[in-house]
Amino acid sequence: MISTYPVVSGRYLINGEWKENNETSNIINPANKSEVVGKVALCTEEIVNEAINAASKAFEFWSQSEIQDRVERMKAAAQELSKIIEEHVSLFVRENGKTLVEAKKDLLRCVEVMNGGADELLKWWNPELLPGNQKVQVRRRARGVTAVITPWNSPMILTFKRVIPAVLAGNTVVVKPATNCPLTIMACLKVVAEHFPPGVINIVTGSGKMIGDKLCSDSRVRTIAFVGSTQTGKDIMKKSSENLQKVYMELGGNDPAIILEDANLDEEAIKRLRMSILKAAGQVCSAIKRVYVQESRYVELVKKLKKEFERIVVGDGIQPDVTMGPLNNKAQYDYVNGLIERTEKAGANVITAGIQLNPEMWDQGYFILPTIVTGVDQQSEIVRAEQFGPVIPMLPFSTIDEVIKLANDSEFGLRASVWTENEELAVEMADRLEAGAVFHNNHTIFSDLALDFPGLKESGVSRETRHCGLEFFADSYGFAN
Repeated sequence: MISTYPVVSGRYLINGEWKENNETSNIINPANKSEVVGKVALCTEEIVNEAINAASKAFEFWSQSEIQDRVERMKAAAQELSKIIEEHVSLFVRENGKTLVEAKKDLLRCVEVMNGGADELLKWWNPELLPGNQKVQVRRRARGVTAVITPWNSPMILTFKRVIPAVLAGNTVVVKPATNCPLTIMACLKVVAEHFPPGVINIVTGSGKMIGDKLCSDSRVRTIAFVGSTQTGKDIMKKSSENLQKVYMELGGNDPAIILEDANLDEEAIKRLRMSILKAAGQVCSAIKRVYVQESRYVELVKKLKKEFERIVVGDGIQPDVTMGPLNNKAQYDYVNGLIERTEKAGANVITAGIQLNPEMWDQGYFILPTIVTGVDQQSEIVRAEQFGPVIPMLPFSTIDEVIKLANDSEFGLRASVWTENEELAVEMADRLEAGAVFHNNHTIFSDLALDFPGLKESGVSRETRHCGLEFFADSYGFAN
């Protein structure tokens, strides 16, 4: 029998060599639990140590490489990757659960990160001369081995936004993708890694706790870029503190959307609102997780959003008619279903909408229809939790002071949005909202991938970054004479 698994299935990458591992685990299609998409290698601690060794040795020469050489290699890699995007879209859909449109967009954005980062490096790396009586230059150098640990919900773009600037800045990397869906990442990084010296890009897979512990406890790893749950982020920070490693954390979110009395709730606005809630079946850190609506518009918005949700076609993302796929894994599926059930038992009004594309196949995947919840308050579990699924609570409010207090009443502070025709008022409210970024009449990501504003409170640890994140992966130092 001919295997349909991708060539990276069950393998890991160290020092330019793809190695097989006897211990593996199945990767399941979340839209069809009976389909095994491929295997993931369960690397041992010894294998992880081997990867760190390779990255450490490669850093000695890669950190001294010419900037122009890095740029040319990255540009060539981007060109090669762009040629195989189309053939990897279906793999991404089958292991992750995204729709075809979502999957292709994510892959194309990875190429954009590569080209944008390469273009930015040439300008950013130049020394900066500071004004003053003494001649002082701000210069930059690579930090060392970088660990990149990424999640299952948006694995491609969240991996590339860390790996690419790290490599461009002269670092070597050890990448740990999520066990649920590592294949597309590995297949695409295989193309990228072939354009760089052996050891610059290494990939290990398997136990998140074991690999994370190893990367955090090894003093040769100087930087850790992690995207995932807040609790795991806290654990990484504790372990990394022993070596004073530099950490970037993109963690959980419970994003509020505030709909004011004068908001334009036309068809286009409702569509933007829906996309901000249901993208990737709600499995996005910066998706809207709470909607606060001024009392006079509450009934209207619930009705309009329900009508918009009724158009959503839920099913296997490989089908072109599908507009929302399944949840990625059983644990998340069980959590979201349990959350909805507990909310309904507590007396809330649960409104389910949407179309099942293939009802007879519904039980074969982790499918949940879009759900609106009303009749809850600020202390309800559905409001305080990060649902990470296609379910949204909607709460009325009366005054701006009241809604600011409600929106800020969360341990998270990733993103927020204000929906009003009064831009001046939106800016005033943004100054009071505890979020890393606030959007006006939308709730999305920055179209310029070079921008990255970290979350506040328990949503993240870092700082505003530009230049595709290059600053995070380099040390600035002063040279004076």
